[in-house]
Amino acid sequence: MSRFKYRVMNSDGEKIEGNYEADSRDDVIDFISSNGYYPLMVQEVIESKDIKINFNRKVKLKDLSVFCRQFYTMLNAGVPILTCLEILSSQIENEKLRQATKQVSEEVERGGVLSDSMRKHKEVFPNLFVSLVASGEASGNLDEIMFRMATHYQKENKINNKVKSALIYPIILSLVAMVAIVFILTFVMPTFSQIFDESGTSLPLITRLLLGFSSGIAKNWILITIFIALVLFGFRVFFKTDEGVLTASKLKLKLPVLKKLNSMIIVSRFTRTLSTLIASGLPLIEALEIVAGVAGNIIVENALHKIRDKVIRGQGLYSSMKESEIFPEMLYSMVKIGEETGSLDDILNKTADFYDEELEATIQTSVAMIEPILIVIMGVIIGIMVISIMMPMFDSYSQMQK
Repeated sequence: MSRFKYRVMNSDGEKIEGNYEADSRDDVIDFISSNGYYPLMVQEVIESKDIKINFNRKVKLKDLSVFCRQFYTMLNAGVPILTCLEILSSQIENEKLRQATKQVSEEVERGGVLSDSMRKHKEVFPNLFVSLVASGEASGNLDEIMFRMATHYQKENKINNKVKSALIYPIILSLVAMVAIVFILTFVMPTFSQIFDESGTSLPLITRLLLGFSSGIAKNWILITIFIALVLFGFRVFFKTDEGVLTASKLKLKLPVLKKLNSMIIVSRFTRTLSTLIASGLPLIEALEIVAGVAGNIIVENALHKIRDKVIRGQGLYSSMKESEIFPEMLYSMVKIGEETGSLDDILNKTADFYDEELEATIQTSVAMIEPILIVIMGVIIGIMVISIMMPMFDSYSQMQK
């Protein structure tokens, strides 16, 4: 569709200017005529196509949290939805979110429904967000929905930041270890190789292997670099396929150190999201469908679909979840209490707070386990290299003493 700028005159002789998106100039004229205006000028707007490097394309959870918080503040103050959108589209920092909000504002101005307009921008507004906006429109409490979503995305962002911060040190430690090993093999080992050749020292098997490995890296580093890049690219492509996604999901739930961490993340996300959806007035069946989509693990997602099917057939949420055996026992008990007391949303919200604290403790424990493991591995590898160098040197020194 193209953007057209128009100038019209109403029945009182007043001139009005505006913009409209349409497939052709005739469509714009039909739009003007249908509203009782007389067209004076219709001109297509040719937008410049300058190439711009944008480093802020992805819409993050923090951006959505700020968006919802500002939307709530204006709605709570009595500002009309259209005015809220116009204000937000002019002050949002994230370019992608700002452009999407601007387009939503234009559609709402033409009489579109807010949730339907947002649903057209799935890469910006998640299904969870759009569903709750639709619920807020239907119930008339859109401001309350925005407040809940702001809180929800704020907590999700907080958890994600904790996980990322916890992984920074292990990642840096791994990179330092790899750089140290490559440096020793590339620059240190060749020097000793020349010394050993000149002295004619008999080399142990481990020393010969390391020297051969070092020589291979020095001679074929371009091919090795290309091979590593192809392997990484292959893994990246594989983990985007259905089989790769399933494999990654299984690994996340089976790896010794990361198993508990991933389980806590899934449980925390499940309880908080389901609590938000139920508290916002969405039916349990629809809420389970949305929660399955944000689980972040295909195995858990499939299990939640099965739970939803059982609930549709009339089975209770507690018994359906209990049969799945993918959640901790405490969550089953809390869901049972929530169903019996009729306060499932409140119980899940309190449970989510509990698992958030458990998640933070799990993150610290996991990192505390990963760090010494990496240090030991790095120490063993470098130690083997040092020993492989020292052994022939010691033998050479012993022969000289004789």
